[in-house]
Parts: sequence; C-alpha cells; structure tokens
Amino acid sequence: MARQKKVGEKSLLSLSTFVQAARNNVLLAVPAFLYAISNYLKFIMQLYFNPATVKMLGNLKVLVIAVLLKMIMKRRFSIIQWEALALLLIGISVNQLRTLPEGSSAMGLPVATGAYLYTLIFVSVPSFASVYNEYALKSQFETSIYLQNLFLYGYGAIFNFLAILVTAIFKGPSSLDILHGHSRATMLLICNNAAQGILSSFFFKYADTILKKYSSTVATIFTGIASAVLFGHALTMNFILGISIVFISMHQFFSPLSKVKDEPRDDSLEMVDSQNSQRSKDSSFINMTAGANDDASHHVGHDEKAPLLPI
Repeated sequence: MARQKKVGEKSLLSLSTFVQAARNNVLLAVPAFLYAISNYLKFIMQLYFNPATVKMLGNLKVLVIAVLLKMIMKRRFSIIQWEALALLLIGISVNQLRTLPEGSSAMGLPVATGAYLYTLIFVSVPSFASVYNEYALKSQFETSIYLQNLFLYGYGAIFNFLAILVTAIFKGPSSLDILHGHSRATMLLICNNAAQGILSSFFFKYADTILKKYSSTVATIFTGIASAVLFGHALTMNFILGISIVFISMHQFFSPLSKVKDEPRDDSLEMVDSQNSQRSKDSSFINMTAGANDDASHHVGHDEKAPLLPI
C-alpha cells in the first residue's frame, strides 16, 4: 500500500528539496576531486604492476585510512586490530617482492623510482578521499544515498570535464574526442568502475571505510586468476602466501575478540554504585507506598479525566 503524504510534507523530488539537499552535501565536491585524480592513477599503476599486484598495493590504503579515521573521526582501534593491519602490510610486502620490471624507464625516471612515487600518491590520495567521503555522507545521513551519489558523481563529471578542457588547450582540439580509441571492453570497464563506485557509497554511509577496503581483498584472488588467464601472468608463491596472510589479517581484524572494550571500572566505585542503587530502590518503595495512600484519598477532578494524548 502506498504511503500517504502528510499535510505540509514536501515531495522528495521537489525542486526546493533537491536544491536544499545539494547545498547540504556540497562537501562531496572534495572527495569527487580526489577521486578524479585517483582514477587517473589507477591506470598509471597498470604500467608498472600487473592487475593482481595493483589490487594488493591498494590494500596499503587500509593502514593510512585507519590513521585518518583515528585523527579525523576519532575512531578507536584495539591493539589486536592494529596488529591485524601490520599483518596486512606483511602480506602485501610478500606479494610485492620481485614484481618491478628491470632495465626500463618511464617519464625519464627509473621504473623503481617512478613506481614507488606513484604508489605513494596512489595510496594517500584515495585514502583521504575515502575518509572524507564517509564523513560527508554520514554528516547528511537523512539525505537519500541516491541523491548523494548523484551529487558526488556530478561533481566528478565537472572536474573530469575541466581536465579535458585543460588537455585540449595543450594538445589541441583533437583531444576533445573522448570516445576515440574506446572499444566494447573499455566501455564495459567504465560501467564496471561506475557500479563499483556506487556500491562503495553504501559501504561508506551504512558501514565503514575499512570494511569496504577489506572486502575488496576478497576480489583479489579472482583478479589474480583472471590476470593469469587473460594476460598470462603467473600465480607465484609470493602471491599465494601474500593473499593468505591478507585473509588471516582480515579475520583477525573483525574477530569479536579484537573489538575495543571499555576500561573496567574500579571495584570501590562499583560498590558505591551498588549501595546507591539499593538506597534508590528503598526510597522508591517508600514513595510508591506513600503515593498509593494519597491516591486512595484523592478525588479525581473533571480536568484530570482528560486523556494524555489528543483525540
């Protein structure tokens, strides 16, 4: 049965509601700008690492995100959870061994230097974007997630269009043909990335940024298998050991034993609270008895017969 709209209630799709929601969610422009940079870096990273390794390096964001969550959103983590994050880094390091090509260069820099430089930016920029995105989405929790996605990707489209205009100024009008060179495979990749971004917004608003990053590790094994099938990349022992350590880290981080617990209260304070509670119960019984005697001798007036809630 359709919900009846109350008197004076504004429609969700009204222009005034849309404009007000856009003003309240203007903070989404910040992660949209950072995501525009991050999406460019994703493809740059493919020049240095195979897809499975890029996926594993993306897990480095978890540690940076944890630090940002603690600093910006005052999130608390237990010692076991910090150890799980450290274990995650060990797993990534094991997988990363001997993945850099040797004897080649890119952009005038040795591949190792360029790869580590891009890795640093690739980790820090989207990490800040994710934390700020979670903050922006949850700060306007009453706004529909679909409207917030519309604003977020609307800002992203604006920033990417400005980047295209800047590129056209330096490279000529021919660079404005943004569909040149695209195939069905690249179009499918665009749709896949768009769906992944929309799904991530649900994690940020209704769950947690770290949960979103950890959940992406589940896809790492499928990325490795697809990379081996499509591009002939070998699933080395480093990859198998690394992904195993990552899954152990994920289990340890979300284990009930690793949750942050409140500090135990002092025994003397608990004894005082127990005594105060007992005294409160005794006084409540006395007051209840006295109140019953008063009610027995009290005559109910006309005004007191009125219901508590209006009819």
